[in-house]
Amino acid sequence: MARKTTYITNQKTEVLDYIRKQADTHLTAKGIYAGLQKKNMRIGLTTVYRHLERLCEEGILIRHYIDENTPVCYEYTGHAGTESCWHCKCTECGRLIHLHCDEIEHLRKHILQDHDFLFQENHTVFFGICGDCRRKAAYVQEQ
Repeated sequence: MARKTTYITNQKTEVLDYIRKQADTHLTAKGIYAGLQKKNMRIGLTTVYRHLERLCEEGILIRHYIDENTPVCYEYTGHAGTESCWHCKCTECGRLIHLHCDEIEHLRKHILQDHDFLFQENHTVFFGICGDCRRKAAYVQEQ
């Protein structure tokens, strides 16, 4: 069986460096493309998508599907291999919050063992209202 080699180009290095510098952020392909354009890098959007796909295959990025109204976003893991990352999305402001929480892992195991259902972790999003929006709503109600 032939071994898959990792081919690194200057463009791939630039894409990865850009993403690495924003490691705690969800990035869209168009956002990455715009950021690279601001750095005067000559790269096409299709090339950005191609490198993102390869970085996902290598396990360096995680691809997240939030909902049909939100573009696919990418998260830097820094290593080959992924860990669970769950999300909360505010239905008021659209804010996306990372959940790295042991309690969620307990929920995942419970759902699998007791209900025979396996979550697709890069698709799992809890919808609700974030603290900022709840506080704003409470302030408006007090007026």
